[in-house]
Amino acid sequence: MTESERKRFDPRRRRAARLAAVQALYEMELSGASVQRAVDGFNRRGATAELDEDGKVAADPVHMTDLVRGAQARRADIDTLIGNALDKGRQLPRLEAVLRAILRCGTYELVARGDIDPPVAISEWVAIAGSFFDGPEPTLVNAVLDRIAHVVRAEDLPAGAVLPVELDEEEGG
Repeated sequence: MTESERKRFDPRRRRAARLAAVQALYEMELSGASVQRAVDGFNRRGATAELDEDGKVAADPVHMTDLVRGAQARRADIDTLIGNALDKGRQLPRLEAVLRAILRCGTYELVARGDIDPPVAISEWVAIAGSFFDGPEPTLVNAVLDRIAHVVRAEDLPAGAVLPVELDEEEGG
């Protein structure tokens, strides 16, 4: 593996890319910016993220761009998957914009990135949710993405795998 490939697959750079992708989708939703404008803006600024103990880490621009473009291009199908995975009484449009962006990116990664194991992807998106929320939202992200993984990547999950975290009615599951 070349130095460039090692850098690209650095898990810290991928986490920074996930954070940047969420921010880009959020920006797009609020401002109406196009995918190209949002991606160009983040790449021009040299997207970085504060990763707790690691300090500032440069985002992998290829992964960030793939997440933003892919989540937006497949948005209708992704929103259907998320809607089907939400508990009754919850609707995607009523979720907070950042939470929608997290779920859309996470769903895209499960659907389109067969090179990333579902448990790894889910764990990463739960951690991303924890970067933005202190409440039950990371648990919601875990539950929704796990349900989606069982639909779109069941063959990549261990036999008999079950939802690792059950949502309580009070937690907004």
